[in-house]
This record gives sequence, structure tokens and C-alpha cells, in this order.
Amino acid sequence: MKDTTRAIDALDKANWIAFAPFVFQAARALKNLGILTAIEAAKEDGLAAKELEARTGMSPYGVRVLCEAGLAIGLLISKEEKYHLTKTAYFFMHNPFTVVNTDFTNDVCYKGLFHLEEAMKTGKPEGLKVFGEWNTIYEALSQLPPKVQESWFGFDHYYSDSSFPKCLPGVFEENPIKILDIGGNTGKFALQCLAYNDRVQLSIADLPGQLEMAKTHAAATPYADRLSYIEINLLDSSQALPRGFDAIWLSQFLDCFSETEIVSILTRCVDAMDEHTCVFILEPFWDRQRFATAAFCLRMTSLYFTAMANGNSQMYHSRLFFSLIEQAGLHIEKVTDQIGMGHTLLKCKKRV
Repeated sequence: MKDTTRAIDALDKANWIAFAPFVFQAARALKNLGILTAIEAAKEDGLAAKELEARTGMSPYGVRVLCEAGLAIGLLISKEEKYHLTKTAYFFMHNPFTVVNTDFTNDVCYKGLFHLEEAMKTGKPEGLKVFGEWNTIYEALSQLPPKVQESWFGFDHYYSDSSFPKCLPGVFEENPIKILDIGGNTGKFALQCLAYNDRVQLSIADLPGQLEMAKTHAAATPYADRLSYIEINLLDSSQALPRGFDAIWLSQFLDCFSETEIVSILTRCVDAMDEHTCVFILEPFWDRQRFATAAFCLRMTSLYFTAMANGNSQMYHSRLFFSLIEQAGLHIEKVTDQIGMGHTLLKCKKRV
């Protein structure tokens, strides 16, 4: 395939990449130091540099260099020596999708991504050491600094929260009484299930730190007596999953593992199933997105898994992921795309 990009356009993009960290931090500074907010409040009038100095308390130098950066990166435009916001600035400030991505990038990933090359070579999340010594970020979640936790869960929940209510009718289509939520995290899906159906019993299988967070959240609800907890480390292939469940739920969980580990986890699901058990897998696949921006964000998120999470997982292409499901002994009965923030829900049964 021939690249038809003009040389000058390619050069522009190459230098945008070269200064990408400057772009990111300048945008955050313009927002966090109040410049964008002040200009937005002025509406169509815009603000001159002197007005920005007065409203933000910043020095003439600070206002000048940041606003000039804002012009360069497309957050600001200048007319008659007054600054005005662009549409891009509005989305950067207010679009929830962009806000959670920005906070996640800055608070969770930014410093650790410096170790991306090292992580590629070792297959370990070398960037995680900026926070402490753990094998994976999942072991660290309950111990990370509060702001890092907030941004991590904000990112994780934003992508999944809008999907859960739309998945519940499908999960309960065959009237399950016992559901196993693998990788249940803080228990958000589990509690929605228990609220949706007053007969269902649900068990969360996860690491000890996550189970403690789930217990804390459940304690404030009327559903705690229908919720149980199974401590398990699914990276240990010798740890089997319990039998006797009508449905097994895995949401934004398997992308946290390598191909070999995914097959191992799903094989253990198969071992715990009978011919009636359903496995539901909810994942955002980058090749099944409606918009190019969503696919871009998912592919960039793969590098978080490399540098920070575990060193060997990613946001998968559906073709590869579906082949892993088949390898494990499952058959995909139904595929439902475009759930919530671009998720795909897979309903699987044991292959006979």
C-alpha cells in the first residue's frame, strides 16, 4: 500500500509527535491554572493577556508562554489581541470521555510510560515501579495513592458503567440463579445484577484487595446477604474455578491478560461449566468501533498494559480474541456490538 501523504504534512505530524509531551502538559496547565476557564467565562468577548493576568493571578510571562502554546496546539485562537477558545478546548475541558482519558494518562501512566521500551524487552510492567514494587497493577490497586486510584477507577468505570444496564437483559435471558463474576473489581456489576433480580445469588472471584473494596461497597446496600466472595489469583493456572454456576461473567477483564493466560482462564471456565452454563464476555475491541477516535484510544491504552499493568496484555482485535475463545473450548453463540462506550458482548457456551 502506497503512502500518499504529502512530505510537508508528514513532517508536521512527525514534529507533533516529537513535542507530544509538551502538548499534553501545556493543555493541562492551561486548564488547571484557570486560563481556559477564564476565557470561557468571557464568552464571545474573549480576554486580552492583561485581563488573563488579573483573573488568574499569573505573571505576564506565564500567561504569554501558555497562551502561545495554546495557539500552537489548537486550544486557542487570537482575534484583535484577545484570546478565544476553540471547539477543541471545549471538548478538552468538558467532554467526559476526554477528561477521564486525560486524568488516566497523567495520574496513572505518564511517568511510567518512560519505561515503555524496557517493558517491551522484559515483558514486565516496568513503569509500575514509579509507584512501588508489585508484579502487576492489580495487586497494587488498593494501595496506590488516592489520586491515582481515583483516576484509574474513573477510567475503568467510565468505559464499563454505561454498558452494564444494557447487558442485564441478555445475562438474565435464561434466568440464571447463580452467577460468578470473575474479576468483579469493586462490585459495580454484581450490585446491579442483585438490584435487577431479587432471586439471583452472586459470587465475585478476584484478588484480596479488590474483594475488600467490593465488600465495602456492598455493605452500604441491601444486597450483601446475596453476595459472596472467592479469593483467587487467576495468574496461577493451578487455581480452579468453582462449579455450579448458571452464568459466568467477565467484563473488561480478559484484556488484562496475555493470549496464553486468556486461554488458561477460559479453559478453567469450561472445566467449571455444564452444557447449560453461559459465559458472558464484555470487551471493547478496537476493530469494532464506530469512530476512529475510539479505536485510537483503545490502541494507545494497550501501551498502558505494557508499561504499567502487567507487561503482556492489550486491547485486542476481535479476530485474535475470538480465536482464543475457540481454543479454550467455547463456542460463541451471540455477538452484540456497540453496547455503551463501544463494547461487544459475547455469549458463549461449552463446545460439544
